[in-house]
Amino acid sequence: MSKPKKIELDVDFIGGIGSLTIEEEKELSVYFKNRKTQESIVNPVKKKLRPKKSIKSLA
Repeated sequence: MSKPKKIELDVDFIGGIGSLTIEEEKELSVYFKNRKTQESIVNPVKKKLRPKKSIKSLA
């Protein structure tokens, strides 16, 4: 069995020298809100139902 090859990712990073401007913070906020709503539309969260436990009398 061979080792899987490493994948090199082309990644941008936020930050570095100085802090974000107010405009950049708002843009990021809007982006993440939109991303979250898109994920909830594509992959809705399904609640798992557990069977109800019956209570047995001790008598």
